[in-house]
Amino acid sequence: MRTAYGITLALSASFRLTSAAPRGGSSLLYVTTYPVSDDLGKVLTLKLDGAGLQSVAESDSCGPYPSWLTQAGNILYCVNEAWGGDHGDLASLKIGADLSLAKLSGGTTVGGPVSTIVYGAGGRGLAVADYAGGGINTFNISDPAAIVPLQTEVFPKPPDNRPEPQNQARPHEAVLDPTGNFLVFPDLGADLLRTFRADKKTLALTESKVYEFSRGTGPRHAAFLKSGSKTFLYVVCELANLLQGFSVTYNADNTLSFTQIYNATTHGDSNPVPAGTSAAEITLSPDRKFLTLSSRNEKSLQYTLANGTTVPSDPLITFAINAATGALSHVQTAPAGGINPRHFSFNKDGTRVASALQSDGRIVVFERDVASGKIGKAVAEADVPGMPNFAVFAQ
Repeated sequence: MRTAYGITLALSASFRLTSAAPRGGSSLLYVTTYPVSDDLGKVLTLKLDGAGLQSVAESDSCGPYPSWLTQAGNILYCVNEAWGGDHGDLASLKIGADLSLAKLSGGTTVGGPVSTIVYGAGGRGLAVADYAGGGINTFNISDPAAIVPLQTEVFPKPPDNRPEPQNQARPHEAVLDPTGNFLVFPDLGADLLRTFRADKKTLALTESKVYEFSRGTGPRHAAFLKSGSKTFLYVVCELANLLQGFSVTYNADNTLSFTQIYNATTHGDSNPVPAGTSAAEITLSPDRKFLTLSSRNEKSLQYTLANGTTVPSDPLITFAINAATGALSHVQTAPAGGINPRHFSFNKDGTRVASALQSDGRIVVFERDVASGKIGKAVAEADVPGMPNFAVFAQ
């Protein structure tokens, strides 16, 4: 087993800090947490500076089960999964000069919204993937103080009798292609990549071709790469714990086609992953040269906490991308800082990685070497209330 770099941190409230100042990009992190017990989930604002990682603001304005955040200027769009409810919620939150978050407007979504993306001319549209409700929503966000619902699609159940979570359609992410003309939704329940043409002017979505995965694959999240004249798509598959790569063809009939060019486990080989493993996030580095994904519940590595205690850790796994062919080669398997890294993100210049450890209630910020793509030592660590499920550097 591999042990992460040990770090010595000072303790301030529930936040363990280092004295490492941020490098490039924003010093702010926005974090969402699921609730524990009767507590409400929160949207937290953490600051990484010379004093370390500190909590500077929090809000419950998104709702009790906040998850995905999308920033557009001084607005955060947040979805409330509303566990057990018959619908979810979308909220626009204005970022104040004091970093407080004030709710401006809201909207109702199909149940269990888990991802959003801005699209359309002038960034006027917002698309939502609704996991629990088996559908998608779009909204006009031209005026963040008056969000307007546009389109709702609820997909049919798979034709065969499948056990949960594949007993219904379960779109897990909304992803915009490099041209801005298409939205794709990996559907974990139906084993489909659902594709829609997006009218940049009217914001209307028109369903197009689907790509069908093998039964039981469970496509979860995806990332497009524009490389010269070529376009590639990488999909991380939760149920089969696979990483698949595709070349993308833009057809004359205004549709997309996907040709598989890569298929391996999330570790880049054919060896079986530990029982209970569940692939999670996939993200391209800012320079588009590397791809990193997170894998949950492996407990295959170790991480050393501030107090010197060694704990089990799931991995962040990095691959180098061949710009000409789209092929992937394994670079590193590094500790994520604990268990269940549901989400992680890079800062603007790729010198930092923030990892949200849902099961451990922890946020860890790591150094990252831009040239090699490798994740290095932890520079800050914070215990946060609830279950952190999303952590993104502010724009």
